[in-house]
Amino acid sequence: MMNYFHRQVQLWGEETQSLLQNKKIAIVGSGGLGSSLSFALGASGIGEIHMIDFDEVSLHNIHRQIAFKIGDEGKNKALINCELIEQRCPYVKAIAHECSFEEFTKKNVDVDLIIDATDNLPTRAEIDTYTKTKNTPWIYGSVEAFHGQVCFFDESSFADAFKISTQTPAGIAAPIVMHIASLQANLALRFLAGLSVKKDYLYYLFFNEEGELNTQKFGLPK
Repeated sequence: MMNYFHRQVQLWGEETQSLLQNKKIAIVGSGGLGSSLSFALGASGIGEIHMIDFDEVSLHNIHRQIAFKIGDEGKNKALINCELIEQRCPYVKAIAHECSFEEFTKKNVDVDLIIDATDNLPTRAEIDTYTKTKNTPWIYGSVEAFHGQVCFFDESSFADAFKISTQTPAGIAAPIVMHIASLQANLALRFLAGLSVKKDYLYYLFFNEEGELNTQKFGLPK
């Protein structure tokens, strides 16, 4: 097994790599962010990954949702991501939940970390409320046009930081989705591996009109 994770073992040693085998995470949403997260985390050696999504693949999803290909239309997104994870890494158990996040919470699945890969504020508010009752941290991520946000929520309240509303997102391209998912995945791996993580800080990244990448961070109220 350690040969498979050789480069990660070089990074943090066999003991930490073995520790990851005992960790469980849930990824809420299996579309754009969820697909990229399944690639980034699915072969990392996390013992159990729960993918949650009631939605099916549509043609307009495929350009930015890297787990899917032409011919996957009509298939459940969580199922495809779980198949992909287990095909790439035999040391990770991937479990698909073809349901909403609310229905998933009723299954009483205990995890060490929840990662938001949704595309709407009300569900993120549900995630925050649920994780507070379970004393479980979660990682928020959102993408729109050429900008995105990431935050490791621990003590801060999502509802206090964001105005909860329903809105239609703007256009989007694949690279910024993959970029934000990569940041979420890095925070997740650091936390699960026992490395330091800056919590309750909102990271905002955007490309300006000249194509320059800018980053800002804001401390959230606790």
